[in-house]
Amino acid sequence: MRLKNVKNAKDIINSGKYYLSDIKNYKGNWNNYFNNNNPIYIEIGMGKGKFIIENAIKYPNINFIGIEKFDSVIARAIQKSNEYELDNLVLIRMDAIDVDSIFDHEIDKIYLNFSDPWPKARHEKRRLTSRNFLEKYDNIFKKDKLIEMKSDNIDLFDFSISSLEEYGYKIIYKTNNLSDEDNILTEYEEKFRNKNIKINKLIAKK
Repeated sequence: MRLKNVKNAKDIINSGKYYLSDIKNYKGNWNNYFNNNNPIYIEIGMGKGKFIIENAIKYPNINFIGIEKFDSVIARAIQKSNEYELDNLVLIRMDAIDVDSIFDHEIDKIYLNFSDPWPKARHEKRRLTSRNFLEKYDNIFKKDKLIEMKSDNIDLFDFSISSLEEYGYKIIYKTNNLSDEDNILTEYEEKFRNKNIKINKLIAKK
C-alpha cells in the first residue's frame, strides 16, 4: 500500500475527539474507560475509519476501538470521526504486534479487514492470522474468541482458513463472493466492488 503524505498529520491526530494516546493506562480497564460493561470490538488495521465509525453509529450498545499504525491513514479516520458525537468509539495509533500490551482478556470480537497479505513465505509471521498473532489474541479475548475477516486476496484468505483451523478455530461462515446487504463496507471494499472484484469473508470462533 502506497501512503500519501497528509499535511499536518500529527496536528490532526492530536485534534481527534476519539483519539487516545495514553493507551497502556487502560489495559484491563477498557470497560471503565467507556463507563459501561458493553462488549468491546476492535478493528486491527482500520484504514481511514469508515468501517469502525459506521459500526459505532449503527450499534451504540457496543464499544468499538480502531487500531491503525500509519499517521497519514489514522489522520483521515480522525477527520471523519470528528464529525460525529459518539461515546462508544476510540481510535488508537499503534502497531498490531503490540496488541496484547494494551488489552487483557476484555475483547469480544476482532475485525481484520483487507489486511496486508505479506505474500512472501519469509513474512508469514507478519500476517494477522498467523499463529504468531493468534497467540497474542488469546491474551486479549475475554472468553469466546470471535474473528471476522474480509479480504480481496484469495491466497491470504486460504492461508487464514488453514491457520485458524489448525489453531482450533471453527469456521462458522465463509464466502468467496460477499453480497450481504447488511454488510458495512470499508473504503477498500467500495473500490473493489466498483471494479467487480469479489470479496472473501470468514467468521471464525473458538
